[in-house]
Amino acid sequence: MASKYKKIITNAKNMLTLYAFPTCPYCTKVRDFLNENNISFEEIDATEPENEKKLIELGGKRQVPYLVDDEHNVAMYESDAIINFLKETYTK
Repeated sequence: MASKYKKIITNAKNMLTLYAFPTCPYCTKVRDFLNENNISFEEIDATEPENEKKLIELGGKRQVPYLVDDEHNVAMYESDAIINFLKETYTK
């Protein structure tokens, strides 16, 4: 049985969770920013039913990308807003 979670980069220091669809261009934009800036995150494939259910429980809708940052108590939609938050919070 395949894991429902896909680890992209692991570093316990800054764990972010990105709910995404594999082919979504807005998700790719956020994923690329995270990877280019070496920001640790876990990606969850929101096309899988159990992950979609969790996404809706957390955010109230089936929209991606959806970023959850437990360390800063932040959860948000919209790729540009996510990238701006990441720039301000995780890049120097």
